[in-house]
Amino acid sequence: MALLEICCYSMECARTAQLQGADRIELCSAPKEGGLTPSLGVLRSVRQHVSIPIHPIIRPRGGDFCYTDGEFSAMLDDIAMVRDLGFSGLVTGILDVDGNVDMPRMEKIMVAAGPLNVTFHRAFDMCANPLNALNKLSNLGVDRVLTSGQKSDAAQGLTKIMELIAQVDAPIIMAGAGVRAANLSQFLNAGVQEVHSSAGVWLASPMRYRNSGLSMSSDTQADEYSRYAVDGAAVAEMKAIIAHHQAS
Repeated sequence: MALLEICCYSMECARTAQLQGADRIELCSAPKEGGLTPSLGVLRSVRQHVSIPIHPIIRPRGGDFCYTDGEFSAMLDDIAMVRDLGFSGLVTGILDVDGNVDMPRMEKIMVAAGPLNVTFHRAFDMCANPLNALNKLSNLGVDRVLTSGQKSDAAQGLTKIMELIAQVDAPIIMAGAGVRAANLSQFLNAGVQEVHSSAGVWLASPMRYRNSGLSMSSDTQADEYSRYAVDGAAVAEMKAIIAHHQAS
């Protein structure tokens, strides 16, 4: 049966995803940045309350995936923390200035991760040569690659995703970005064995008092009176589609 990974940004979201049948969780903070390393408090609370596999993202900031020495040092410290807390895996990715997998740094990450399952995230979609990158990641011992097939969403990139899956001795290819119940069958019918979805919804803040003339964000259009949550019904629907596909 295909595996369903849900991207979660809080302990509450992770518990909802687990309750509705998710097989694994990618744990992040900062949804508007595309996912950053969660805080120690979030890591501990999710580790205590969720029993399915949890893979925290190791990403120190938004933007590109070419990091300073200080940022890379912080990533290694965060990996040590995730490992010490007993997580089963992690999600990360580093590129060099030319859009290639930064092999010297990724080698250090693999050593720091030790027995943890390692997913190379959608930095892969920003690399210059995906087949070459996949070969390098395979040589490193990376377990899986999360990709949209180098397109804005995985449905558009499905042809490339299938090309990657067809490579011999490649890591697991997990389709992600825009995967939802409405298009999930496309991926299952194509033979994709792991899918990644946010299954997310933005909820209105419960605050009754609002100072609408003031913003804490550098983005003046940001709605600070909304918050991200996992839509449990969407997770359950996707899990049911996977089960039906397996049975048919």
